[in-house]
Amino acid sequence: MNTLSPFHLAIPVDNLIKARDFYTNILNLEEGRSSDHWVDFNFFGHQLVIHYQSKPEAENNHTNPVDGKDVPVPHFGIILEWDTWQNLAKSLTEKKVQFAIEPYIRFKGEIGEQATMFFYDPCGNALEFKSFREPTQIFVK
Repeated sequence: MNTLSPFHLAIPVDNLIKARDFYTNILNLEEGRSSDHWVDFNFFGHQLVIHYQSKPEAENNHTNPVDGKDVPVPHFGIILEWDTWQNLAKSLTEKKVQFAIEPYIRFKGEIGEQATMFFYDPCGNALEFKSFREPTQIFVK
């Protein structure tokens, strides 16, 4: 059996209070350890840490065209089970999250069929949540 090791990702946030609220109340992540300058979260079994850092002078709002949509780069996220993704998409819509790319299905009915959505945290970090209809096709070409 292949078991994935949890990853650790630390990201900058320029407003620790707003970011903490977003990850706790919008994404419903469990908070771990924290200080005045950082907060750990259980990001679906992985460790996500938000670190306070003042906003940089210049913004790096880069995108890459995919399926006629402007995909934010860089971004991070997680691949969820199909039903979990559907429930999260519904919850985020109900919470009036502003999507950079609204939830939709790519490659419908084809190999690699996947659900995806993009949005930003309140500090400008881009997130992608996706799901594969058939999880064994995640790395299929």
